Formats: sequence, C-alpha cells, structure tokens
Amino acid sequence: MSNPITPGGPWYHGSPLRLRELRAGSTVTQWRELAEAFSHKPALLCIDDDGRITHNGLQPGFLYVVDEPVEVGPDLYQHPHSSLEQGLEFLTARPLRLRLLGEVKG
Repeated sequence: MSNPITPGGPWYHGSPLRLRELRAGSTVTQWRELAEAFSHKPALLCIDDDGRITHNGLQPGFLYVVDEPVEVGPDLYQHPHSSLEQGLEFLTARPLRLRLLGEVKG
C-alpha cells in the first residue's frame, strides 16, 4: 500500500545543518514527523503499525519546508532504494529553496 501524495502540499526536509538550499539528490517527504526524525541523523528508524516513529538519532536537528512550488516528476522522484513504504521518501531532481521552520528537540 502506498501513501498518497498531496499535490501542492508541503514538502519537508530534516537536517542537523543550517541550510538555505537543498542540493539535487536530497531527501524530502510530505510527512512532517518523518522529516523531524531524519533531522537527528538516525542509523535506525522504525514506523509501527499506528504510524509512530522511533529512531536512535541523537544530533540536534532543524526542520525545513521547501519554499517554492514543486511537483513529483519534474522536481521530485520516488527514492529508488528507500527502505520505507512507497510514497514516503523522495529525492530532489534539482536544487530547491528552503525555509527554516525551527529546531527539532530530540
């Protein structure tokens, strides 16, 4: 079962780094909580049947939203080697402008 994409919806990126722009090939997701978990750079991440995320990341993190219109196809594509369910993790096809939403507490 794949997760539906919301056209025109927000795309998030989590990172321990301060960024203004995402490089091509970076990960994005429409699931805010997943981006928050990724911001801590975990080596292990699990999503249970109720959608709760647990991970072992310990780094301080930042949550960003893509700050320009994007579409699956020309701007984003499904991560070809993701271990997550289809529709959760995408890669950027070009550099994208970001807006910082805030720090993510561990």
